[in-house]
Amino acid sequence: MDILKRHHVTVSGAGTQAMVFIHGFGCNQHMWRLVAPAFEANYQVVLLDLMGAGQSTLTAYDAERYSSLTAHAEDVLAVVRELNLREVLLVGHSVGAIIAVLAAIEEPARFHRLVLVAPSPRYLNDVGYTGGFERADIEELLAAMNDNYLGWSGAITPVIMGHPDRPELTSELNNSFCNTDPTIARHFARVTFLSDNRADLPRVRTPSLILQCTQDVLAPLAVGTYMQQQMPDSQLVVLDTSGHCPHLSVPEATVLAISRFVDFTRTP
Repeated sequence: MDILKRHHVTVSGAGTQAMVFIHGFGCNQHMWRLVAPAFEANYQVVLLDLMGAGQSTLTAYDAERYSSLTAHAEDVLAVVRELNLREVLLVGHSVGAIIAVLAAIEEPARFHRLVLVAPSPRYLNDVGYTGGFERADIEELLAAMNDNYLGWSGAITPVIMGHPDRPELTSELNNSFCNTDPTIARHFARVTFLSDNRADLPRVRTPSLILQCTQDVLAPLAVGTYMQQQMPDSQLVVLDTSGHCPHLSVPEATVLAISRFVDFTRTP
């Protein structure tokens, strides 16, 4: 099957330079609807569903192949190559941000800028590193997913969203989680939460923006500071909001931060 159909790739916008968006765990390309349209006047906006998410071809999900984030990065590169894109502005959220990092390392000539929204290279705490979770915490989370995925989703999405005053946001995220195939979600969650991509950070040569929230249970500020220190050409911007999804909770601030970084006036 064609790679673009397999990942339900959609292309819009009037620009010549491409801006590619990668969603996070339990989500799909629709989660960018409050941010991506702001760039259509200046960029070719490319949205995709990671394998196993959204309207991707679920039958193409191979648990063995997708046992690491590298396979997802290879998919992103396959889409970029199929569209013959260069000087790409690659935007990734959460685990999608780390997938963006891996893609840029593999083929740096394709990418002009990286925008990493609420990223984390490792969720587990380690000696000299604060990821936010102990091993027992993650194992408990994964066990809860296995026991009752829908119940787990209902309990975890308010924590991830971090805006109890805006229940509609939590409801949307929960619906997205619930519409994800549970077997694939469990597998992708294990790969995501047990991955360790810290060693990859110094290998990134693409100028990068790290966008974090002031309070984020999944990616605390210490993670953003660590990434900024480890990535040679990067800057950290902290958005004044809570939760792990600023592209939903504060889309205007997210658009502004990205716009300032990518620079509308630049012609590739």
